[in-house]
Amino acid sequence: MKTLISDLKTGNFKHVYLLTGEETYLKLQYRDRLVKALMPDENSMNLTVYADGQPDEAEIISMAETLPFFSDRRVIRLDGSGLFKRTADLLPDYLKSIPDYLYMIFTEDEADKRGRMYKAVRKYGAVIEFGEQPESVLSAWVLRILKENGLNIRKSSMEYLLSRTGPDMTHIRLETDKLVHYCAADPERTHNEVTREDIDAVITERTENRIFEMVSAVTERRIRDALSLYADLLALKEPPMRILFLIAQEYGRLLIIKEMDLAGTSVNEIATAARMPPFAVRKSLRLARACDAGFLKERLADCAEAEESVKTGRMNDRLAVELILTVQKRIR
Repeated sequence: MKTLISDLKTGNFKHVYLLTGEETYLKLQYRDRLVKALMPDENSMNLTVYADGQPDEAEIISMAETLPFFSDRRVIRLDGSGLFKRTADLLPDYLKSIPDYLYMIFTEDEADKRGRMYKAVRKYGAVIEFGEQPESVLSAWVLRILKENGLNIRKSSMEYLLSRTGPDMTHIRLETDKLVHYCAADPERTHNEVTREDIDAVITERTENRIFEMVSAVTERRIRDALSLYADLLALKEPPMRILFLIAQEYGRLLIIKEMDLAGTSVNEIATAARMPPFAVRKSLRLARACDAGFLKERLADCAEAEESVKTGRMNDRLAVELILTVQKRIR
């Protein structure tokens, strides 16, 4: 991302960019900044957008060969073209001799690094990866939004907020905006601090948080609570097999946390290995320490067996998850 930031500051642009990765909010923000920097006068006659389809390569090249109209630049923006997951025949070679007036911006969720298109963009332009942002970046970003609206928040409340929203910046922005409006609309409010009570009042709890609570309830033998949470998820139209997948994922993360914690690994290192924000690791440590590794491995095996039973028709999907939640297992 440093390459793109530098290009935006200096105005020395590559002729082709691939913006890819799981952090959609940031990716789209930089895509739009790049288009605006390349075409500050918003000349739509020289901007062509291909969105969420599988555009024909010959058509793209034909547009690329069209000289810009009263401008030095032509920009082609391709969103979700799929060219980085399927075989591209013409464009990889075309990028070798791209015209001086032409700038191409590809925005993709995923890109096959072994493919010709990926290798061509990396060689003749720039590949920018937008991954999950660290906790420090997310905290600073949310704090800035709150301060712009006359609000403040303690560090502990910030961690709680991010534990409720998760690391996806699109979701964080939506929930933070809700929080700002909620605080502004309270006529009896006499302070500018965002509290846990404010967060609980408006922040939608993620499915993943409920899964963690469900696994905690099973571990603590609060089976009625676990089944109640399961019923809530079903009422929200969550498919039982997705719930089963998330339960297995949670046990897998707990096992990673358990083993790395025993080895004396730092929270930040565990977060990287488990693909979790540090605040989520800290929240999970108590539960991981309450279980032994054998119990967690058993639960992972149970989840795999339940999935197989559903796929082979031996068991109903809802019942399979209920059994995972109700069958008592050794914890220590």
